[in-house]
Amino acid sequence: MQSNAASIHASVAEDFAAVNRTILNQLASRIPLVETIGQYIIESGGKRLRPLLVLLAARSLDYASDRHITLATLIEFMHTSTLLHDDVVDESSRRRGKATANDTWGNAPSVLVGDFLYSRSFQMMVEVGSMRIMQVLSSATCVIAEGEVQQLTNIGNADIAESDYFDTIQGKTAMLFEAASHSGAILADATAEQERALQLYGRYLGLAFQLIDDLLDYQGDAETMGKNVGDDLAEGKPTLPLIHAMREGNADQAALIRQAITDGGLEQLDAVLEIVRTTGALEYTQQRAEEMAAKAREQLEILAPSPYRESMEQLTHIAVDRQV
Repeated sequence: MQSNAASIHASVAEDFAAVNRTILNQLASRIPLVETIGQYIIESGGKRLRPLLVLLAARSLDYASDRHITLATLIEFMHTSTLLHDDVVDESSRRRGKATANDTWGNAPSVLVGDFLYSRSFQMMVEVGSMRIMQVLSSATCVIAEGEVQQLTNIGNADIAESDYFDTIQGKTAMLFEAASHSGAILADATAEQERALQLYGRYLGLAFQLIDDLLDYQGDAETMGKNVGDDLAEGKPTLPLIHAMREGNADQAALIRQAITDGGLEQLDAVLEIVRTTGALEYTQQRAEEMAAKAREQLEILAPSPYRESMEQLTHIAVDRQV
């Protein structure tokens, strides 16, 4: 997987380096704490998949100018701002193996710097100069915010349906993947068919990534994941492994998981992990992720063969094969 990841970045290595330089330049602020917190979270080891999607989508359609660098950077700023806000909402103390910004500097600075990054992303949107892209991204920010609120209202709700779960992760996670590949296609003057295909590619890829994230919460370990196993359960989040386990388990197993979701906390973690394993919930979640990855790959058939298309195909495999 590491070699695949390296080859994906290699196909847009110069562009990616330009994005990194632009990120640092755009973090500039007359308020030192803004730069300090912004640099801390941006440099904390993220995969930068969303800006990568912008670069790959644009290049796969023979885009030859440089506005995709600005677009990729602002997408990363949008994502980073949501991380800052999410960690405050979730009261998280660790992300990617490091202390979160809110744990280090407090909630108020984290929220406000998140606001700064969102605001900066909209400044950069104006620089890109495409009303269509502004439409896509401004709509995406609303959907993402709704997805986060939907997830919040689902906490402790053991009656959530699988379809509701997919609606939630489409909003809170897949939407920005979708907006990244979609806006990259628009920037490159894609045909209507190419634009729709790349929009759906990002959507399905984002769903696959979130499904594996939710699976890893019940089978990963803190050292490799950068967060604790059972964090979702501790927060009372009814993710797909739990939904499936309640559906397939016997009455006692379903009742135990319902109680664990309703109460939150980790008192029942070992029992829940055992039920998740014995009901095939991990295998089911993996299967659904692989379905989404396959759908993402199907969308790429409209593109001409290129190293960029190959990289996007590899991303669909990395999405479902990863351990972190």
